[in-house]
Amino acid sequence: MEKIFESSLWASRFMVIMAVIFGLIGAVVLFIVASFDIYDTAKFVLSTYLSHIHPENFHEDVVGGIIGAVDLYLIGVVMLLFSFGLYELFISEIDAAKDDSGKENKILAIHSLDQLKDKISKVIVMVLVVGFFQKVGHTQYNGALDMLYFALSITAVAVGLYFLGKVGKNH
Repeated sequence: MEKIFESSLWASRFMVIMAVIFGLIGAVVLFIVASFDIYDTAKFVLSTYLSHIHPENFHEDVVGGIIGAVDLYLIGVVMLLFSFGLYELFISEIDAAKDDSGKENKILAIHSLDQLKDKISKVIVMVLVVGFFQKVGHTQYNGALDMLYFALSITAVAVGLYFLGKVGKNH
């Protein structure tokens, strides 16, 4: 009875395959949507230059469109890391990720939940930074105090990224 239960319990790890499959589908969807956003931004730029009309917030709209797409690409990367990590942790190592000598790709190699968490959290921080800069691009500044807050927020992001880099090197 114990052997049957343990083998059933061990086989239940294959339920993770659902998260892997739908994580990959989510990544593909995000990459497609981000690519359409870039396409739409490029179409907007081209139509603006061909019509010789320069909208009031042209640069902000272009930069916002591209940064929004980068944000989606980064979230897609999170989904890829999540899917690859779950697969390697619960199902099997990905043999295709190894070269001919058997050496594995360091970017996608995940051997513990802590490694998966670290890789995903770093990309999520980058998503937040990109989102922050996207919001900053559309902010109206009405005086010196607003500019001071802006400078302080940029400094806080820079300091946070500096320490995140330091922590990553110590692991």
